[in-house]
Amino acid sequence: MPRPTFRCALGLLACTLLGTAQADPRAAARHEFQDAYRRAAEAPPEVADQDSAALRAYPLYPYLQASRLQGRLEDPAAAADIQAFLQAQGSAPAARSLRRGWLMALAQRKAWEPYLAAYREDVDDTTAARCNALAARVALGRHEGLAEDATAAYLNPRSLPPACDPAFDWLRTQDLMSPDLIERRARVALGAGEAGLARFLARSLPESRAAAIVQWAELVERPQAAIDALIAEPTRAVEADALLDGWRRHARSDAEGAATRYPALVQARALDARSASPYALAVAQALSWSRHPRALEFFALGQPGDFDERAHEWHVRAALWAADWARAAQAIAAMPEALRNQNRWRYWAARAAEQLGERDAARAGYASVVPTDNWYAALAAARMGQRFSPTLEPLPRSDAELARVTAEPGLVRARELLLCGMQGEATAEWRAAFDALPPAQQVQAVRLASGWEWHLQAIAAAARLGFFNDYELLYPRPYDSEVRRAADSTRLPPSLIYAVIRQESLYRADAASSAGALGLMQLLPSTATATARKAGMAAPSRGDLLLPSVNVPLGSAFLRDLVDRAGGQQPVAVAGYNAGPAAARRWLPAAPLVTDGWVENIPFNETRAYVQRVHWHQLVFDWLASGRPRDVSGWLGTVRALAPEATQAPSE
Repeated sequence: MPRPTFRCALGLLACTLLGTAQADPRAAARHEFQDAYRRAAEAPPEVADQDSAALRAYPLYPYLQASRLQGRLEDPAAAADIQAFLQAQGSAPAARSLRRGWLMALAQRKAWEPYLAAYREDVDDTTAARCNALAARVALGRHEGLAEDATAAYLNPRSLPPACDPAFDWLRTQDLMSPDLIERRARVALGAGEAGLARFLARSLPESRAAAIVQWAELVERPQAAIDALIAEPTRAVEADALLDGWRRHARSDAEGAATRYPALVQARALDARSASPYALAVAQALSWSRHPRALEFFALGQPGDFDERAHEWHVRAALWAADWARAAQAIAAMPEALRNQNRWRYWAARAAEQLGERDAARAGYASVVPTDNWYAALAAARMGQRFSPTLEPLPRSDAELARVTAEPGLVRARELLLCGMQGEATAEWRAAFDALPPAQQVQAVRLASGWEWHLQAIAAAARLGFFNDYELLYPRPYDSEVRRAADSTRLPPSLIYAVIRQESLYRADAASSAGALGLMQLLPSTATATARKAGMAAPSRGDLLLPSVNVPLGSAFLRDLVDRAGGQQPVAVAGYNAGPAAARRWLPAAPLVTDGWVENIPFNETRAYVQRVHWHQLVFDWLASGRPRDVSGWLGTVRALAPEATQAPSE
């Protein structure tokens, strides 16, 4: 096979239009916009009269208008201008921030008529905005459909903001806040685990109704104590749903304790085999998550009709951990057809067949998985003694459609926002414009984003469309100098570093997670500081971690440390990168276990998928670099426990 070569993602026409730095007719207007946008909050109303014709014609001019109006929300003289702007912009992304601020200001003033004029249900989807709209309808006497809408807002499992009180007070005046409605909400809250809200609501109920709510809340808040009390008092009434909910919570928090209590619960509550089945399965799954040897014992107590998708999957995983191949084959055969036919379980059915001596069935099973291009496909090829090549499927190309997409106003704005460093606004424009495109143009939009080197959007858009195999387009290497330097210093393959970058941040250098991880390799500041200290590097600031030249060396050094501490076991190190090295160590087997079985039994869905995807990404990067089928027989090894004298990793 010839070596894959990276092509211009946009075709000759678009590369000429977008890749030539000399021809940028918007450069001057862009500079003027950025300067005006920085000063927008302090700009007096009359400053707009001084805007040049080029600035007014610039695609992002509405963002400047919105920013200027944002600074005048409290100015009564600006009301007409704000309303006119919002009316003209409709649901356009440029108006969203201003609309939110304007609605909040109007609600504080109780200016309900203009509030409803500005409110758009499809855009203003926060709970407070919706409740303020209900309050406006109450105040203005617009009661048609109000009972249904207010009731729907009330039946929320979470605590609601004060903005909702007028609508609920109106329900009370209409005698619609009935005990039935209050109890419905309390049960909705309990279903979401909001025991505190359920208790609060129970205060408004008759004692006969409140008792069941309070008892269920006890089972949510203190499941073990509540379960023990019900075992000790067999005649004490309890709702079946509440008991099962509390039992599942107890099993999740203390699997072995639930296993010990199971016989007593069955006896105290007089559960026959059929009614005890859901309780047994709750214990079985909790035990399987901690790889406990009794998991299969409890799965055997489950009735076939009580197995949901998760129970089916963990039944197989428990059998794999126990190396009980006959049980694994039986558990896969018991799955619903759609689940059984997933690549994952076709691979494991073949593995079980191979272990049971059914070689023809195993080979046929592996052969059916190989063309699917994923972790399991590569494993299946290795099991058959074959090297593996991904199946390259380039996206359909149409320069005519691409030209239309390139000129689409929303995508023009997205591009300009990117060039102005307004990443969040660019993303909003992209999504709104992309969703409005016909399918043929959506495909070309993927090429467009790739040509902009906006890899996050290119990959995300391709995934939405079900395109995963245009590897030349979707596996770029935009940080080669940083990655190669880091690879040289850490002795890690560049493909592994790139695989982590792609999985962690989709190449976004300024990525920041809700947990505080930063940059291309998503490092926590504490981890980065400890890694820098150990590697003899300067301690980074938060801003430093957004620089590829800092983030990539530190992330690679951290990964190198994890690989060393895992005794060279890359799957363990990669799991530790995602879930933390302490968690990865807890998951190690007492005796050596085949690598694919160990990965399959990682209890966190996110981490299991992470390990599989990072290995797959590494394979693709290596294949793109070499153009030759890859030997992944190394994936077929074993995972073993670590020596007790291993030192702690920097992120411990």
